[in-house]
Amino acid sequence: MKVRRAGDTALLVETGDLATAHRLNIAFRDAAPPGIVDVVPGERTVLVVAEPGTDLDRLAALLPGLPLPEDAAGGAEPVEIPVVYDGDDLDEVARLTGLSREEVVQRHASAAYTVAYLGFSPGFAYLTGLDPALHVARRESPRTAVPAGSVAIAGPYAAVYPSRSPGGWRLLGHSGFALWDVTRDPPSLLRPGTRVRFVREERR
Repeated sequence: MKVRRAGDTALLVETGDLATAHRLNIAFRDAAPPGIVDVVPGERTVLVVAEPGTDLDRLAALLPGLPLPEDAAGGAEPVEIPVVYDGDDLDEVARLTGLSREEVVQRHASAAYTVAYLGFSPGFAYLTGLDPALHVARRESPRTAVPAGSVAIAGPYAAVYPSRSPGGWRLLGHSGFALWDVTRDPPSLLRPGTRVRFVREERR
């Protein structure tokens, strides 16, 4: 791992891979070194934000001895998200991939996903594990409003829009699952390292 200064109050740890970033995120949170304000995992990095005046060299020196958990998910069962596959881009994804609509649905629903990181909007989880056959580019023209609960793919990622927002991902379906709820602690149902499965649900 490489450790770099990120301004006067943060360290950016380059882990080199997603699994280590997730494990380091958990390790930092469990150890709770004094002066830490936040820990923000990325796909191959972890940003450790400290209070002003914290000795960053001392903080960096803790890294080699920090015990990393074997499993960032803690052995928890995957979060199952029900999906009705009726998305506006389902036919286009089938055309772009050379698959049938049913094959697109089967490949999407049969994959095992992991939350890589959160970004773009509160509770928006970038999920790795998407079948390579479904790796398609974003739309050339993003939509000005994508409904909350829209299940989508773009590049190597899958996601569920936690709230209504603009977006250019390809829509495969929708879910009634509440991924973001400000009255819940924590508000986001999905966190880095969480495992996810999509479960096909018929339209009612």
